Amino acid sequence: MPTHKEQMKKYWKRNIRTVLILLSVWFVVSFGFGILLAEPLNAIKIGGYKLGFWFAQQGSIFTFVILIFVYVYRMNKLDEEFDVNEK
Repeated sequence: MPTHKEQMKKYWKRNIRTVLILLSVWFVVSFGFGILLAEPLNAIKIGGYKLGFWFAQQGSIFTFVILIFVYVYRMNKLDEEFDVNEK
């Protein structure tokens, strides 16, 4: 049976892994799509706006908000898995 300290190390390792994955997604969307790939994406239009412009102006913000909800969901699942209770 793993000790409490070992369980908490696993918990924080998984937490940090989740954070790094979500930050990577946000980086790809905001920097990759909004800056590096803006020109190729500008060939596509959505609602009359170029897609590269949309990602630079709004896409990264929408993605960040969605990632917040994904993080909350993942952390709730992780808390259940490791039986972490709020007190």
